[in-house]
Order: sequence, then structure tokens, then C-alpha cells
Amino acid sequence: MSQPQYPSQQPYPSEQPNPAQQQSAWQGEPPLWAPYYGAPFPVAVKRFFKKYATFSGRASRSEYWWWTLVSVVVSIILNIVINAGSTGSSLSGTATPGPGAIFGTILIVIWGLATLVPSLALTVRRLHDGNFSGWLLLLVLVPFLGALAVLVFTILPSNPAGQRFDQPAGH
Repeated sequence: MSQPQYPSQQPYPSEQPNPAQQQSAWQGEPPLWAPYYGAPFPVAVKRFFKKYATFSGRASRSEYWWWTLVSVVVSIILNIVINAGSTGSSLSGTATPGPGAIFGTILIVIWGLATLVPSLALTVRRLHDGNFSGWLLLLVLVPFLGALAVLVFTILPSNPAGQRFDQPAGH
């Protein structure tokens, strides 16, 4: 015979199932409204573009950091193209932009504009996964310390209380 559970015997939020355990309920990839814990590299990039301007819901650390890696690598490559396209001037000692630099600059502007909104949305979803308000992203406007605070928030593990930000499709 089982004993009734009284409110004082209910598990605390920290004792609730790990979000990674919740994922085991789905076969394969979880739906887009749910975070994908342990997302592999190509799936994380695909989900980034599928959720282009979705500021609601949550994003796992793997989804966030795989995309951050892609973004940094692409930016480094584009900066190399810009620097390789510059030509040195022997008279003034400064580099002058050549056709490669102009082309690289155009590409980096297009890249930045194309990924600005989804990157902001992904960061907001990552903050939600830690049970923080997405408005904390505005901290990046505070020089140095604000960006450092947001970096710390994105590094923190998932918080089960962040499920309050989930909005399952069809509900």
C-alpha cells in the first residue's frame, strides 16, 4: 500500500528529472519548440536556421556553442580574406584595400546581417534554458562587464525551471 505524498514531501525543483532525461521521451531529434540536449554539430546548425527569428523557447548549451563555433570560424575566414586582399603601400606604410578586401568586406557585412537576428534569438533561448529572462541580453550594452555577464549566463547549465519558457506547438 502506498502512502500519500504531502506537499512537504514533493521533490524540490533541483530534484526533478534532468532535462537530458526528458529528451529520452522523444525518439530521435526533439521537436523544434524543445531544446536538444547533446545536439550534434550539423543538427545544431540546422536548428539555428530553422528557428531563425524564434525568441521563445529554450536552446541547449550544445545548440548554442556549436553555432558560436561556426560563427567564429566563418568570421575568422572572412577576416583572412579581407587581410589577404589588402596591399601594402611602401610610401605611407599602411595597407590599402584591394579587390579581395572589398569583396571580403561585402561578404562579412552580408554574413553579419544574415545572422544577426537568429544569433540574438539563439542567445535569448539559451538564457531561457538557464531560467533567465531574455531581456538580460541587453546587458551587452554595458561595456565589457555586460558581455562578460551574458557569457557567464550562457555557460551555466540548464535549469529545469526554465521549462516555463517552453511553448509546445499546437497549444
